[in-house]
Amino acid sequence: MSLKDTIENEYKNALKSKDRNKISTYRLILSSIKDLEIANRSGPNKKDTNDEDIKKLFKKMVKQRTESIDIYKKNNRNDLLEVEQKEYDIITSFLPKQLGEEETKKICSNLITKLKASSIKDMGKVMGELKKNHSDQIDFAKAGPMIKELLSN
Repeated sequence: MSLKDTIENEYKNALKSKDRNKISTYRLILSSIKDLEIANRSGPNKKDTNDEDIKKLFKKMVKQRTESIDIYKKNNRNDLLEVEQKEYDIITSFLPKQLGEEETKKICSNLITKLKASSIKDMGKVMGELKKNHSDQIDFAKAGPMIKELLSN
């Protein structure tokens, strides 16, 4: 079953249970997927939308929610914070589990050793290899500074 089908089933279940928060979040997700499909069908690079495209979309949506959550926390807007947090939780439930900081650091240091990276100049090489092998598992916003720190020492 594709990711889109799973989301549509979850949306139907939310409609049956009359959960307003889930209904609005699933509508938002399905609308974004529909926009992505339209964008993929038009233009010079026509292609079908697959699960990888949807995962990329979800990562972008998660990043937006994270930024909004930070802003709402700073400004004590608990009403808006609660809504964003629920959306964040639902969207992340469809993404693969992200590795923790310790595992990420271990993978980064092993990769640096394997590639014989010695300075900040090699950071692109390390990041490229990391994206190739661990794109679903690692949060690159955290991995970048970690690699920079490891290469500086």
